[in-house]
Amino acid sequence: MKRRNTPTKEAVLDVLITTGKAMSQDAIEREIDININRATIYRVLNRFCEDGILHRIVAEDGKQYFAMCINCDENPKPLYHFHFRCIKCETIECLPKEVNFSLPKDYLIENVNCVLSGVCKDCSQLAI
Repeated sequence: MKRRNTPTKEAVLDVLITTGKAMSQDAIEREIDININRATIYRVLNRFCEDGILHRIVAEDGKQYFAMCINCDENPKPLYHFHFRCIKCETIECLPKEVNFSLPKDYLIENVNCVLSGVCKDCSQLAI
């Protein structure tokens, strides 16, 4: 089913494309320059996730962030898609490469949701 394009969808997508980083729903709401109901933004974000436009990241504090699916349509899709959360600037970004790990025998992975936290490359260079 084809979905209608609305000013809300355009505004949410524009914010995420412009920043190029994962953002929480409230951060997106602050960046949008038109008056939109909070629940509507959340519905749009969920719909974008369902349609494969965005992916959802759940950080260690339980807060949800949304990021553009840059390589989400790769075939095969990267199985171990990790994210990095900077404790200084509080941004979350998709790591550009797979992170490998191993599990004990007879365990099968269906989904990986992992957020590594520390200091990002931009903030670590500011400390020098």
